[in-house]
Amino acid sequence: MQKINLRDLYPDTYKTDVFVDVTEEVLAAIRGQEQDDAAYERRKFRHKAHYSLNREDGIENDAINRPLTPEEILEQKQLREEVYTALMQLPAIQARRIYARFYLGMTVAEIARIEGTDRRRVWASIRRGLKKLVRLLDEAR
Repeated sequence: MQKINLRDLYPDTYKTDVFVDVTEEVLAAIRGQEQDDAAYERRKFRHKAHYSLNREDGIENDAINRPLTPEEILEQKQLREEVYTALMQLPAIQARRIYARFYLGMTVAEIARIEGTDRRRVWASIRRGLKKLVRLLDEAR
């Protein structure tokens, strides 16, 4: 077990020194995140003036977008699981149409053509399904 100072990690929250024992795995994750943050700052500094935004090789995205923190990754995973669980509670037609529209990126017209139905019916079904999805997610929280 190692001791870390929470004031070093969260200076806005902790105004005084608060020491906590953490496992080696947690300490390694914290150190890895600090190294990733430092590497991000170096990339941002190095590439800021050297590449045009018209280069289209993705370098500007690496310089601008910071890597996700472990907390953000966990929150995204939990949100995906909640949405998937709520989606499975919808009627099959609504779930299928919402999945096709938002996960597969199909347009309403493409879904209607594949299902052999009117675009307005598909659109209304997706809209009703999204309202139910919001209600289910609110109830889950």
